[in-house]
Amino acid sequence: MDNVLTWITFLPVIAAVAILFVPQTSKNLVRSIAAVFTGLQLVLAIWIYMNFDAAASGFQFMEQVKWIPAFNIEYFMGIDGLSVPMVLLTAFLSFICIFASWGIEKSVKGYFAMFLLLDAGMMGVFCALDFFLFYIFWEVMLLPMYFLIGIWGSPSRTDPDGMVRGGPYAAIKFFLYTLFGSIFMLIAMLVFYFNVQDPVTGGHTFNMLHLMDQANHVGVLDDFNIRLLMYAALFLGFAIKVPVFPFHTWLPDAHVEAPTAVSVILAGVLLKMGTYGMLRISFPMLPDAMKWEYFAYGMAILGLINILYGAFCAMAQKDLKKLVAYSSISHMGIVLLGMSGLTSMGMNGAVMQMFNHGTGTAMLFLLVGVIYDRAHHRQIEGFGGLANQMPIYTALVSIAFFAGLGLPGFSSFISEAFSFLGAFGSEAFDLRLITIISTLGIVITAGYFLWTFQRMFLGELNPKYADLPEINGRELFTLVPIAVIVILLGVYPAPLLDLMRTSLNELVAVVNAADTTLLGLH
Repeated sequence: MDNVLTWITFLPVIAAVAILFVPQTSKNLVRSIAAVFTGLQLVLAIWIYMNFDAAASGFQFMEQVKWIPAFNIEYFMGIDGLSVPMVLLTAFLSFICIFASWGIEKSVKGYFAMFLLLDAGMMGVFCALDFFLFYIFWEVMLLPMYFLIGIWGSPSRTDPDGMVRGGPYAAIKFFLYTLFGSIFMLIAMLVFYFNVQDPVTGGHTFNMLHLMDQANHVGVLDDFNIRLLMYAALFLGFAIKVPVFPFHTWLPDAHVEAPTAVSVILAGVLLKMGTYGMLRISFPMLPDAMKWEYFAYGMAILGLINILYGAFCAMAQKDLKKLVAYSSISHMGIVLLGMSGLTSMGMNGAVMQMFNHGTGTAMLFLLVGVIYDRAHHRQIEGFGGLANQMPIYTALVSIAFFAGLGLPGFSSFISEAFSFLGAFGSEAFDLRLITIISTLGIVITAGYFLWTFQRMFLGELNPKYADLPEINGRELFTLVPIAVIVILLGVYPAPLLDLMRTSLNELVAVVNAADTTLLGLH
């Protein structure tokens, strides 16, 4: 299929434009347009998966057109084994989230138009192979997410402690944090542009494939101190999106105040863009900087902090949605730890964890939305005995909780095990102690999920919820497919691992082969 990456990226934009011509009163038509176009996007994602040659190295389905010739800026798209899982995840969750948003009644046209623009921005990030184009897609996401949280999130309020909360506050915090990180990414991008030669024209270039080729690096890029500063700048820009401690404080606020579907996309896809950026840009373009022991150990230690800090914070939460938000910080720490060891097993486990956390946390936030729509609160202690009243809902929550705590038979177990094993077995760095301490996060995670399940679902039914309705068909439509994927990849992870293995093994080889003699490592 010609131009499949253009179609899969811009179908949501076409839908957003079509929605603008629909009367404000035709709410179901707006929802239907969004569902049809994201459904087509999902079909294209499945077609890409079916036609992707996982055994081949390099990028596939490439589209390359001169965009701004005067500055050698290209419309350059392509995907490899790192990109395809993220493309599948984005298309799948975007489609699911349209149905999770069916109950939105406030400014329906605006909501779905913003959501579709967000979808296009996310997809573009995972397909772009021109750094300038990548940056545009990265920034495009800021505006729709700002409005989705600020307008359709919780109304502004002042807590008893005098702190201002609500959607507008969380939206501004998210916007400023991400924009702050983007500044450092922009600086690094400009340094690359002016100090990397296009091997064909000899001019400047944003072409990522040229930027990855160390033979094209000239000028200040011959100075390792500059390379280390650039890696630090890129890491800061991506770390805020992950989010890595101590840049995480925007995340709980954004999750708690955002609508359910926006929380799903935020945790399921947007957080992964931070680690994806590291793997797509930082690692292959500055492999010697990544191998510098202070950066490698630093990433592992930050992963450890994320794992334990996020887990302890989750255990302390009384709000179910905030608990899930902090659990995301913890689980993304496992991704960082898996990446830091520079092993094939750790890298494959990290990217698999990105996908598995995307599905697992999406299921958790959807389940939080189900109970909030009925009880109109999320206080864990306010429930009790819900298994007696909502057995189907309870079964789905148990699947999501067991997947979240990494129980064997669920997808997260495989990815977490590979991440820990890969870090522990690293030959480049001795991460054994850091990995051993990090495994304590598994116990803490099991503790807060099981304790939450006990308080909410076991024991006597709270009389206030004797008439609480069971989960409905539309909600099951959003949750059951995710549950199937979580179980299927837990039992048989080969389809996902085979998809990414060749590309990630090549990335590991590139980084491990980097010349670090001038850094004093050998």
